[in-house]
Amino acid sequence: MRDQLGRNIHYMRISITDRCNLRCKYCMPEGIEHVPMEELLTYEEIEEIARMGAGLGIDTLRITGGEPLVRLGAVQLVAKLKQIPGVKRVCMTTNGVALAGAANELKDAGLDGVNISLDAADRRLAEEICGRDCYGQVLEGIDAAKAAGIPVKLNSVLAEGRNEEQWEALILLAAQKGTPIRFIEMMPVGYGKGFLPVDNRSLKEKIVKKYLDSYEEAENMESSLYGAGPASYIRLPGLSVSVGFISAIHGKFCHECNRVRLSSQGFLKSCLCYGMGADLKTPLREGRKEEVLSRLKRAIYEKPGEHCFEALEQMTEEKEMVRIGG
Repeated sequence: MRDQLGRNIHYMRISITDRCNLRCKYCMPEGIEHVPMEELLTYEEIEEIARMGAGLGIDTLRITGGEPLVRLGAVQLVAKLKQIPGVKRVCMTTNGVALAGAANELKDAGLDGVNISLDAADRRLAEEICGRDCYGQVLEGIDAAKAAGIPVKLNSVLAEGRNEEQWEALILLAAQKGTPIRFIEMMPVGYGKGFLPVDNRSLKEKIVKKYLDSYEEAENMESSLYGAGPASYIRLPGLSVSVGFISAIHGKFCHECNRVRLSSQGFLKSCLCYGMGADLKTPLREGRKEEVLSRLKRAIYEKPGEHCFEALEQMTEEKEMVRIGG
C-alpha cells in the first residue's frame, strides 16, 4: 500500500512481548514493569492483523520484542505467518541468548533471517551493557543459526563513553563468524535519550581509514542480504565481511521508509518519533474487523513524512522502546 507521499509500505515489525531476559540500559533497565499477559495480543490476533496487512501489500514481517524467544510458541507463530498468502519473508530480531536451542526449529518453521543484537565483542563489557553474563550464549546462538542455514546479521548500537571503541573488535568478530554487521545510531527514544550516539559518518571514516587498502562501497546490498531495511554498506574484501550503517540521526532515510510497527499491545505505529498511530486491539477483540482494517489503512496512509530526532522538543512519543517494539 502507498502512503500519502507515495512510499510503498510493505514491511511490518511485530513485537510479540515486552519481556526480555536481558537488562540493556538504553532499552529495558532493571525495575521496569511488565504489561499483564492478557493485555498482549494473542498469536491468533497477531496472525489476523498480519493477514489484513498482507491484503494491503505487507509482504515482509519481522518478529521482535522485548526478546521474542522468551514467549512460548514463538516458533509456531513464525510457521503460521509464513503460511499467510502474500507474505514473502518472515525474519526475527533477537538478543541471541536463547537462539541456540531454537535455531533448528526456526529453520524448519521457515524463518528467512535473523538479526542478532550485540554491542560489544568483550564478555565483561557486554555484561555491563546488558546486565547479564550472556556473551558466550550469544556466540553459541550465532553459530547455531548459521549451522541451521538461517542467514544472520549482527546489529550493534554504539554510544559515546560506553562502547564506541568496540567497532573494530565487532567487525573482526563478524568476519570470524562470517556474518554482515550493521552499526545502528542510538535513537532518542525512551531510555535512549540518556545516551550520546556515535555519528556513523565519523565511524565510517575510521573504518575506511583503517582498511583503506581493502575497502569498497557496496550499493544496494540490503536486498541481497535478505533484508528490506535502510542500511548502506561497505565491503572489506580483506576480511570477507560487509559492514552496514543505519544512520537515523546523521543520515536521515525517511524518504525511503517502508515500514510500520505493531506493538505487543496491538498499537500500530507508523513512525518512532511520534505518539500517533492506531489501536487495533480494541476493535479486533470487539469483533469489528472492518474497523481494524480501516484503522490499519488510515495509519499507513497518514504515515508522517519524516522523524524529528534532530528537534527533540517536537517529539510526541513518550513510551520506552520496549513498549513500542525493537
